[in-house]
Amino acid sequence: MTWHTAWPAWRSGPWSLDLRDDELADIAYEGRVALRSIRAVVRDREWATAAFTVDRIDSTATTATLHVRTTELGFDLRGSVHVEVDATSALRVSLDLETAADVDTNRTGLVVLHPAGVAGCPLEVIHASGPVEHSEFPAEISAHQPAFDIAGLGWIVDGLAVDLRFSGDVFEMEDQRNWSDASFKTYSRPLALPFPYRLAAGSRIRQSVEMRAAVVAASTPAGSGTITLAESGVFPDIVVGAATAPDPAPVADRLGAAVLVELDLASSAWHAALDRAARSGQPLDVRFVLADDDPDALFAAAGALRDLDVRRVAAFQRSGDARHVSDAAAVDLLRRALAAAGETIPIVGGARSHFTELNRERHRLPDDLDGLVFSTTPLFHARGTEQLVESLAMQRLIVEQAVRLAGALPVHVGPIALRPRFNDAATTPPPMPAHADLRDGYGPALIDADDERQDAPELAAWTIASAAALAVPGTASIAFFEEWGPRGVRSSDGADRAVADAVRALDALRGARLLHGASPDGLVWAIGGLLPDGTETILVANVDRRERAITVRTPRTDLSAELPAGSWSTRRA
Repeated sequence: MTWHTAWPAWRSGPWSLDLRDDELADIAYEGRVALRSIRAVVRDREWATAAFTVDRIDSTATTATLHVRTTELGFDLRGSVHVEVDATSALRVSLDLETAADVDTNRTGLVVLHPAGVAGCPLEVIHASGPVEHSEFPAEISAHQPAFDIAGLGWIVDGLAVDLRFSGDVFEMEDQRNWSDASFKTYSRPLALPFPYRLAAGSRIRQSVEMRAAVVAASTPAGSGTITLAESGVFPDIVVGAATAPDPAPVADRLGAAVLVELDLASSAWHAALDRAARSGQPLDVRFVLADDDPDALFAAAGALRDLDVRRVAAFQRSGDARHVSDAAAVDLLRRALAAAGETIPIVGGARSHFTELNRERHRLPDDLDGLVFSTTPLFHARGTEQLVESLAMQRLIVEQAVRLAGALPVHVGPIALRPRFNDAATTPPPMPAHADLRDGYGPALIDADDERQDAPELAAWTIASAAALAVPGTASIAFFEEWGPRGVRSSDGADRAVADAVRALDALRGARLLHGASPDGLVWAIGGLLPDGTETILVANVDRRERAITVRTPRTDLSAELPAGSWSTRRA
């Protein structure tokens, strides 16, 4: 897989869009993006997505029809996604699917993604029940749905007035910035209704979205290539996730300030996973997932930490209302287990999954934690590189909100993985290794969690940019990827991937005074450290599709760089 894909464009009158597989992306009116995308989605009873195959595309001057099908995850759906611009310059997207077999689904239908730039804009909601509500897209990342019972939406952003009308179902909206997506999502079948629900063989799903737009003011000029860095706080520790790939482990030099190891206490392999992480010779950041049927397992696990250099430890609930969260009961059990083992280790807590759960469940966390933790996975909802790049600006929003939620507590971000490490919405148990050793690996090694872009040289630039987005005052550590293996900074034989150099460059600034700042456009980023000798080291990254000229301003100097697409560099002053 290449880092970027060149997608075909479709234009009709004032409208244009990209055809990204089954997605109608970057839908623009007179060159201004009105919607991030419209696409059909199919989710099974575990919220796993069945990908559509596009058999062919038929297009004319005013229409484009995607003929789609999927037979994944037990589905057998076929039909079309049709887009048409009529004589009044309205754009209409219609979905017509038929299922050939009885199947249960949590969601099947159209979803609309609004660009993240609408945050804070006034929003008119036309309810399916009749009334019109005057609201706004939330500026702060909303823990819960900003709008329900949707039949239509209207807003103005960047001088473009947009009006949507939905048919075929009742829609509602969620704030996908929780998952580092650069969008708000309007989707159908309200979550208050029972799911999964049955699609009977021969039934059809017909939905449509009609959109009108008008230019009402001048647009905002594009961002510059200047990044201003302020000096505040300490450069965060750069941590690497423990390898979850099968043995044997390669011999390799230490990398990063610590190794983050997540131990599922319901698995017989947790002892082996802890031992292998400890053999790295690095300090450990240990995260326990509790075993529902064996509360005493945590006491044995706490005892296994004796004589290890453990910097912090957390415990998360496996199930129940506080699933994936360090609620008061989990933290109390951890405290008792550590006390029984004679161990005094800082206890952190939060969410093992996404910022979503931290945002929604902050009230469940006890007040006496030593730090707040959460993970992030940029390719949770979609797998395109566009999604990966757009997640960077959202990571900055997320970490700033996490720091506010944390108050005076340090924030630890990670593990960060390109693809989900586990299905946090699943109602069935995750796959477990069949053996107590690591011949099969564990955790992400047992699911579809690999991504070809782990080998891409551009991932190094993305990692520098991600660190620049996440390193704000209050961020104490950032954990990237795994030590080695398919999801690692090194391959299974211990050879460096391109991203390893980025991790080393970040780790070299450990303990320096932090130089941090925002990106002007989400595509060029910089982060730096002021060393004790007064030297400034600046890491600059360009995740754009084109070469960029970048100026970095610090309290002491201005630096300039010409960076090719998908690259990064080091500057010193």
